[in-house]
Amino acid sequence: MGKTRERNAQEICFMFLFVFFLCFTCDGFTYANEHEILLSIKASVDDPSSFLSNWKNSSLFCTWNGVSCNSDSTYVIGIDLSRKNLSGRISESLFKFLHVETIDLSNNQLSGGIPENVFSCSSLVHLNLSNNNLTGWIPGGSLPMLEKLDLSNNFLAGEIPSEIGSFSGLLYLDLGGNALVGQIPKSISNLTRLKDLTLASNQLVGGVPSELGYMKSLTFIYLGYNNLSGGIPKEIGGLILLNHLNLAFNNLTGEIPPSFGNLTNLNYLFLYFNKLTGPIPKTIFSLKKLVSLDVSDNFLSGEIPELVSEFQDLEVLHLFSNNFSGKIPKSLASLSHLQVLQLWSNKFSGDIPEDLGKYNNLTVLDLSTNNLTGNIPESLCYSRHLQKLILFSNSLEGGIPKSLSHCRSLQRVRLQNNRLSGHLSPEFTTLPLVYFLDLSSNYLSGEINQWKWKMPKLQMLSLARNRFSGELPDSFGSIKLENLDLSENDFSGQIPPSFGKFSELMELKISQNKLSGEIPKELSSCKKLVSVNFSYNQLTGEIPETLSRLPVLGNLDLSMNKLSGEIPENLGNVESLVQVNISHNHFRGKLPSTGVFLAINSTAVLGNNLCGGASVTHLPPCKEIRSSNWWFFGTALAAVTFAAMSIVVFIYIKRRNEADEKVIKRMESASDGGGEWELLFFDQKASTFLAIDDILLSLRGHKSVVATKNMQYFVHEVDLNNDPILKINEISKLRHPNVIKIISICKSEKGRFIVVHEYVEGKKLNEVMEVLGWESRVKIAIGIGKALRYLHGCCSPAGILVGNVSPENVMVVNVKDEACLRLNPPGMIFSDNTKCLVSSAYIAPETKDTKEITKSSDMYGYGLILIELLTGKTPIDAEMGLHENLVEWARYCYSDCHLDTWVDPSLKVQVLKNPNQTVEIMNLALQCTDSDPAARPCARDVVKTLESIIRKSSALCF
Repeated sequence: MGKTRERNAQEICFMFLFVFFLCFTCDGFTYANEHEILLSIKASVDDPSSFLSNWKNSSLFCTWNGVSCNSDSTYVIGIDLSRKNLSGRISESLFKFLHVETIDLSNNQLSGGIPENVFSCSSLVHLNLSNNNLTGWIPGGSLPMLEKLDLSNNFLAGEIPSEIGSFSGLLYLDLGGNALVGQIPKSISNLTRLKDLTLASNQLVGGVPSELGYMKSLTFIYLGYNNLSGGIPKEIGGLILLNHLNLAFNNLTGEIPPSFGNLTNLNYLFLYFNKLTGPIPKTIFSLKKLVSLDVSDNFLSGEIPELVSEFQDLEVLHLFSNNFSGKIPKSLASLSHLQVLQLWSNKFSGDIPEDLGKYNNLTVLDLSTNNLTGNIPESLCYSRHLQKLILFSNSLEGGIPKSLSHCRSLQRVRLQNNRLSGHLSPEFTTLPLVYFLDLSSNYLSGEINQWKWKMPKLQMLSLARNRFSGELPDSFGSIKLENLDLSENDFSGQIPPSFGKFSELMELKISQNKLSGEIPKELSSCKKLVSVNFSYNQLTGEIPETLSRLPVLGNLDLSMNKLSGEIPENLGNVESLVQVNISHNHFRGKLPSTGVFLAINSTAVLGNNLCGGASVTHLPPCKEIRSSNWWFFGTALAAVTFAAMSIVVFIYIKRRNEADEKVIKRMESASDGGGEWELLFFDQKASTFLAIDDILLSLRGHKSVVATKNMQYFVHEVDLNNDPILKINEISKLRHPNVIKIISICKSEKGRFIVVHEYVEGKKLNEVMEVLGWESRVKIAIGIGKALRYLHGCCSPAGILVGNVSPENVMVVNVKDEACLRLNPPGMIFSDNTKCLVSSAYIAPETKDTKEITKSSDMYGYGLILIELLTGKTPIDAEMGLHENLVEWARYCYSDCHLDTWVDPSLKVQVLKNPNQTVEIMNLALQCTDSDPAARPCARDVVKTLESIIRKSSALCF
């Protein structure tokens, strides 16, 4: 018995020692292993800030930067390397820790894919890889313990893995800001503990899953900035804990579900920029905790009830760009927390609520483009916090309230296009923070030089189309003035020389007044001047030669004055100058034959005593001063020049004829049911190995490229009649780096036509638009413009017309981001007989009616491409609110200068570095899409304007 007990005691002791030894050995192994893992992680990244400098073999890793361990310092439980400027790839070793709970590598420059073993750490609770440059797919897997997964703001692609539903412990999921595609997996509804769901800013499609209604713990949903469609599920109304719902910037349709009235904890509701219809449900107005409501940019209609007074915590209300009607509710004035109220571009009528602003804390009020009448209330700035007051394009009457003269917080004021009258209060011109003031198109009066102008922040001032009188003030109290428009008033006296102190001035318009005296030479100090319009005044004297020192001057209109003398020769040397009008003055002498004067319109020089100039001006030739010596020298020089030019022209024509020799071949087709084809080749090399059966085979396979043993070509079937092809010589001569060369035109005896182009490595503009950066888009815009300039003016006297200038016909060359215009009949071919049937969203309005293609209609299509490059919207999908088409929408947005509301969201960060460049290009786009074809600029002027804008922007960067 005793021996048995002794034996048992020995066994127990032995087991205890074994277990102790085993544990000691395992702990030692774990420690050594994790030490190696950390060093492996360090080896996989670049560390320019030397944050990992103490990660060394000789030290204890629990003391290393960014590493946290358990209380016994035996193993790693956390890795925090966020915001350490690390680059390189994420090592698979990172996910081999046995006890790690937190891994945070966010806000670095890490690249490459996410390791496949990312979800192998069973102990992991928090994983944050956000704000890096990670690519590839999200690996599948399952981690029931994981509570936070943040992979946002990378470049991840592919679909959201269906296994996401197995992460049953998740509380926080953020996959936003990537390039994920496909639908939101229904399995996501298995995440019943999830509180925060963000899938925004991806390329997700399909509907919003109704299964989200099962996720009762949700407090935050952000699915905006995707391509989701269909209706909003009523089941979302059952998420009673929800305090933030954002479904903005999608293609959602239907009405706002009345069940949203059950979201009694909701603070933020964002449904803007969708295609929602119907009224706002009355149940919405029971959401008393709502802080911000934005349903703008939809097709919502109906009236806003006085029930809006229930929003006692409301700070922001955005209803703009819809079809709301009726009166603006008076109860809005009772919302004491209201700070931002934007109702613009609707059909609201009646008066602005009398007490609006009296009990609010208004900072932004925009009621523009409605049908409002009555006076502007005195109470709008009672809070003394109003910064933006935008009421333009209504029918408001009376004077500008005196109370606004004491609103020292005002920064942006736009009251143009109303029926306001009377004088401005003297204090109104001393508001210290106003940078934008537009009072144009009203009935305001008074002598503005009698007021004390002290507006040090002022950048834009427009008093145009009013009844102001008297002399112009010497200053407007600001050296930052960029745009000054005083046109169409009753100003008299001289243009103050002190205007030359406006060093930031870019646009100066004083047309249609009664100004006299000379043009101040001091204006040459305004080095950023782009546009000057002094037309329809009584100015005298000569054009100052100093105007030629303006480096970025693009437009100069001096017409309808009493100016005299000769046109300064060096004015034609201003490279940026694209448009000049000097008509109806008393100018004399020779018109310069340089720069802008080479192509100046004849109507721009009428009513003077000028001579010479380019042939397009139709001016009489100048009388030559005769001298026998000069005659002899000139004759000799001309003879030598003629001889040299003859040799050059002979060689050029000989080589061109060799290069452009046309070949006509007739071929029998074994495809297409047989039949004869006539192939007209403009490239001898192509004629040797390009056969009609190869072309037909490609078309039958719905391919746009035909490949031979030696070359590749684009092929495109066009719908023409059987009339002879005109202007064939001009077509064969097309040689320009931005125009895709036509190789052959094929005509069958059955009346089919096929055009063969040279092959260009790249993609169509409409296929790559959304991934292009701002610099690439500008480069493409200039490339298309150069192509049109060449086709319209350099090919032949009549020019070559495109007929369908659209992203579909623009190829973007890989890597270089250069644009090549692909010409497709009928516009190109029928350049004399331009009557043809065309159907495209990029066709000019007059062409849709007359079926006639012109240079102006080509420029309209070009203008639409510019708008698309700027906004990311196409003419097909951009109908918004009251605006019938993309052009009208763009014209409205430009007039209000809400840059962040119309620029392509993917470009915002880039264009905000130089917003003036973006605005000027939009202005050019709107000129190109003017409803009057005669008002559209020609391609030559467009290219010069674009290049001038780019040069000016580059100059401003230094």
